[in-house]
Amino acid sequence: MPNSSSISQFLLLALADTRQLQLLLFWLLLGIYLAALLGNGLISTAVACHHRLHTPMYFFLLNLALLDLGCISTTLPKAMANALWDTRHISYAGCAAQVFFLLFLFSAEIFLLTIMSYDRYVAICKPLHYGTLMDIRACATMAAAAWGTGLLYSLLHTVSTFSIPLCQHNTVDQFFCEIAQILKLSCSKSDFLRETVNIYFSVCLIFGCFVFIVMSYVQIFRAVQRMPSGQERHKAFSTCFPHMSVVSLFLSTLLFAYLKPHSLSSPSLDLVVSFLYSVVPPTVNPFIYGVRNQKLRDALRKLWKIPNCSRKY
Repeated sequence: MPNSSSISQFLLLALADTRQLQLLLFWLLLGIYLAALLGNGLISTAVACHHRLHTPMYFFLLNLALLDLGCISTTLPKAMANALWDTRHISYAGCAAQVFFLLFLFSAEIFLLTIMSYDRYVAICKPLHYGTLMDIRACATMAAAAWGTGLLYSLLHTVSTFSIPLCQHNTVDQFFCEIAQILKLSCSKSDFLRETVNIYFSVCLIFGCFVFIVMSYVQIFRAVQRMPSGQERHKAFSTCFPHMSVVSLFLSTLLFAYLKPHSLSSPSLDLVVSFLYSVVPPTVNPFIYGVRNQKLRDALRKLWKIPNCSRKY
């Protein structure tokens, strides 16, 4: 069997067996991709163009939209091209690039969602210190730390993964290059175990971020319960609900993908789970924020010159 030095391309998982289903999947994926581009593009433009949205919460939301655009653009275009042209091939360099950018964008998004929970904690639990703790420099530093840490983590993990000799075959049982599937091609059991330990370390890191987010919201809920006005409580919850929804959707599917028992593992289930954490969140996130956030809806109306009919009553 060839080793990694002789592998020039990988074969991705075929999403359909017949040509008709391939074309149907192409149009379905194209619709999802365009919806994600439209939603995240509108949020990015609205936040960038409206001064009322130049606040820490919307600054982090802009970063989240950019990360979501990158995530879905790393996986779907290649899957759509393979479905359209009836092929499964991806080059060795293209596979390494997919792994690198997915690790970079996913890890940066996890760190950013953690920072966003801290932003909500400060805004609700320490409102008098919000301007000091979340000033422009602090927000820029935290966002840069999320992007930079994700970049460094991805670089080290990608280099470590693709330095492992691969000699089983070149078939990846996924519609994109996923580390867990690449490791199954390893020649060396010791290298496989080493990278498996790295994956579990990553899971522990994700779990640590999840615990931090949960602890932040525990403090937030306690502070909200002490608010005397029902309107204030509703306003506080309305600013937290989109973030809680995004975190629940993204982290739950990601943790399930890597922590599910081996007895539940199957190609079809792995495909569905990978689709849930790599495609659904980037597509759904802008709509979650757009539906629940009045300021963002007003900014989008101004962007498209749509009158706010609800203010007439």
